[in-house]
Amino acid sequence: MRGKGVRLGLLFGVCALALTLSGSVGARTNHAAANTTLVFAGAADPTYLDPALVSDGESFRVTEQIFEGLVGIKPGTTSIRPALATSWKVAPDGKTYVFSLRHNVKFHDGTKFNAKAVCANFNRWYNFSGPFQDASATYYYQAIFGGFHHNESNTLSPPLYKSCAANGTYKVTIRTNRRNGPFLPALSLSAFAIQSPAAMAKYGANQGELRSGTFYPTGSYAFSHPTGTGPFKFGSWTVGQRIVLDRFSGYWGKKAKLSRVIIRPIANNEARLQALRTGEINGYDLVAPQDIGSINGDSKLKTLNRPPFNVAYVTINQAHSPFDKLAVRQAVAYGLDRASVVRSFYFGRAVVAQEFLPPQIFGWTNKVPKYPYNPNKSKQLLQSAGLSLPVKVDFWYPTGVSRPYMPNPALNFQAFSDSLEKSGFKVTPHTAPWRPDYVKHVNDGTAGDLNLIGWTGDYGDPDNFVGVFFGNYSPQFGFHNDAIFNILKRAQEEVNYKKRVKLYQQANIMIMKFLPAVPYAHSRPALAFQKTVKGYVPNPTGTDYFFPVYFGGQ
Repeated sequence: MRGKGVRLGLLFGVCALALTLSGSVGARTNHAAANTTLVFAGAADPTYLDPALVSDGESFRVTEQIFEGLVGIKPGTTSIRPALATSWKVAPDGKTYVFSLRHNVKFHDGTKFNAKAVCANFNRWYNFSGPFQDASATYYYQAIFGGFHHNESNTLSPPLYKSCAANGTYKVTIRTNRRNGPFLPALSLSAFAIQSPAAMAKYGANQGELRSGTFYPTGSYAFSHPTGTGPFKFGSWTVGQRIVLDRFSGYWGKKAKLSRVIIRPIANNEARLQALRTGEINGYDLVAPQDIGSINGDSKLKTLNRPPFNVAYVTINQAHSPFDKLAVRQAVAYGLDRASVVRSFYFGRAVVAQEFLPPQIFGWTNKVPKYPYNPNKSKQLLQSAGLSLPVKVDFWYPTGVSRPYMPNPALNFQAFSDSLEKSGFKVTPHTAPWRPDYVKHVNDGTAGDLNLIGWTGDYGDPDNFVGVFFGNYSPQFGFHNDAIFNILKRAQEEVNYKKRVKLYQQANIMIMKFLPAVPYAHSRPALAFQKTVKGYVPNPTGTDYFFPVYFGGQ
């Protein structure tokens, strides 16, 4: 799902816009519509509803229902499947992709989906300019495609994308400037969904500005006119209250079983659980691990498990002395009682992470260096670096948030703070609200010496984890290491599977020796539902489909 944090992308609230968009619907499902309307709770409002301009899971939860890409993912897996493209071929050079497209598909505004529409979307991303080149606007484009047609900053890399050509009505050829192993699975991201060119032009999708360093759309498209080809179409958005999605009767595939989906933002874990118990909602995401037992003990409720596909970690910012010294970073790793945190606060729903890749992703290896909790070794390492004990450390954690990989940041922080204090450090706590301050500070490298953060994977490729984190210089980590940068570049550009596996195994060993951060948990998140809700399949990426969902007997 998606930038760092909530895919560590910049998350910025829309409540300040004080918008109330058309068609308000009551919070509680009325009796007459109960069998066709699903009310689901997320943790927050979307940022925007133009998927090209967001990087957070709450936005993608909505856009995944409205839009489709050339490829999608098979429910419950990270394997790609045909979506708007029925098939594809990759040329031997690894830089030319030919997609055969579905016939007789229409956007929600009645305009036709075809090869020209596909190229219009790819060329839109490629030709973004001005404020749209800011990472807060186009995080995922930059993470996958690099730079733009005309880069306006020397920090932007050369573009991966080269061209798109329509070969008749239903075939399209996309060319890249270099080989890229993750390119095809990355197209399953909601950020690369195909949108109606007519609707984008009509409602100002390419209008936006930077305010205090943060991107904001200024057209109405991203708030009230998102237009795709998906099984649900946009109904309304009442900020702070609900998003309404209606079944699209003209959908090309199997029609959604629900006539309507209402997605409500409920930030508090206890409030989401209470709303489920009272019947105000039919289901919710991000169940607190300690609540799972009581939910499963309720005859009317149930939980579903999301496959583990994430990592929680502690950033170490090497731009801050003395954390540029390897011995100090090793001392941090030995000083974090990771096993205790996982045992105490994840309630059996997580394992201690020894590296940044979850074990189910190719390239994972058990040969990485391990750092079990050892306060004495931590102190010895600090002294070997010429430091007097205790060593001061500014340690940040977020408030007002619960993430799949980090259900209760405050508890994690306190336990880690205590173990570091026993290991030769003097911790200065520092906290900030998740939105908008915390994630922005982490991205900017201004969130202390250490900070708590994490990542839920977007697609089944190791580049989506270690490549995103350590493939280039990032202010978050503040280091330059050409050996790591180069091996991750080689792995990214390699298209032979076996060679990629070996390269990522080597890279993981190098990363855990260098220690730009300390991973500590891979968690297994849960969702909760009324037992009458059927057909919901949790995806590892955190972005699920609502079209198979229906109501049935317990």
